[in-house]
Amino acid sequence: MRFMMLMIPKGYESAEPGAMPSAEAVAAMMKYNESLRKAGVLLSLDGLHPPSMGARVTFDGGKPHVIDGPFIEAKEVLGGYWMIQVRSREEAIEWAKRCPVLGNDTIEVRQVQEFADFPDDVQKELGRFPEMQPHHPGSRAS
Repeated sequence: MRFMMLMIPKGYESAEPGAMPSAEAVAAMMKYNESLRKAGVLLSLDGLHPPSMGARVTFDGGKPHVIDGPFIEAKEVLGGYWMIQVRSREEAIEWAKRCPVLGNDTIEVRQVQEFADFPDDVQKELGRFPEMQPHHPGSRAS
């Protein structure tokens, strides 16, 4: 089962452009990332720049509308993610609990929808695009 662990750092919603974690925080996180890799569960990971450097595209009335960051209305924003492959939701939660977070940070654990999770009619539609299915036969991404 694939799970995404979403890092939601407290206060990141108001971080200045170019804000970076301390070298100590990065060292602790890299040690954690290395433990994920050595256990063979890490598929990918990335950190995200602050929302002040991003944009949101909303679709009010079906038309795209671009809002530049920061997003003052946001109470929580993503700071990064890990994609892991584990045997269960409980194992994913155990990995999240080991993360060296700061203070009141949050990690949201979400299971990735797999091809087999969908009903037959949806699988038929998805099957028209095998190259877009990471674990589907014929995929270039698997």
